[in-house]
Amino acid sequence: MMAHKIAIVTDSTAYIPEALNRQYNIHVVPQVLVWEQKTYRDGVDIKPAEFYQRQLTTTAHPTTSQATVQDFKDTFAAAAKEADSILTIVLSSDLSGAYNSATQAMDGFGPQKIELIDSRMISMALGYLVLAAARAAADGASLADCAQIVRSRIPHAGVIITPITLDYLHRSGRISGTKRLLGTALNVKPILELVNGKLHPSGQVRTTKKAQLHLVETVAAKLQSAKRFRVAAVHANAPENAQEMLALLREKCQPLEALVADVSPTVGCHTGPGTTGLAWSIED
Repeated sequence: MMAHKIAIVTDSTAYIPEALNRQYNIHVVPQVLVWEQKTYRDGVDIKPAEFYQRQLTTTAHPTTSQATVQDFKDTFAAAAKEADSILTIVLSSDLSGAYNSATQAMDGFGPQKIELIDSRMISMALGYLVLAAARAAADGASLADCAQIVRSRIPHAGVIITPITLDYLHRSGRISGTKRLLGTALNVKPILELVNGKLHPSGQVRTTKKAQLHLVETVAAKLQSAKRFRVAAVHANAPENAQEMLALLREKCQPLEALVADVSPTVGCHTGPGTTGLAWSIED
């Protein structure tokens, strides 16, 4: 008789460090990139380092597509071999159709019970929700309890990022050519924060160093009254900058866990190489 084991499924935008994915046997459904008429599965056919290096050497702009229904079906089938219930936590439905793909893949699937959660998050803000569920499941929590942990923490998680150039936001149609030219001339770095499931501009700072310091100060202020929280510095081929930001943040607060993680290429195709950010999850 199979033990009441819960399998955890997420999508590749979380970019949880691979060692943790392996430790908790987290199933990852790849998002899809289309570049120069070729399709790539994020994290499978192309890794972040290769993706961001290639961005620097081509003017062709990649586009993104949500993880497919079939990819979710295949992942559910693999997860079902080891568990009698599946908790699936995906990025914000306002940023991708992955939630819809997962919903369609669930139709008629069984006998395993599948619970699906729209995290309203992305990057390691999503990643920490996934890890919370995986750790609870490993400790023997029920599917309902794991799902409740995730849902209770969604309002207390977040991510904030800064690109080092406006070029990729312009290429992806996020800003006008005029704004790009003006911002480049003034060395302006936009600050983008996840609000209500969408990335919104929350300010702008001149120079990359000042922008990264702004992120640290912003997140430290958000965590000032929190007792239990986890943080991550995320980057698009800028590990040294991420490590520096994390060190500065740890001088201001004492997280339970502090990680460095990649920015998913499905995010970085809009923000470009050199992008850095901070994600957090409060557990009070």
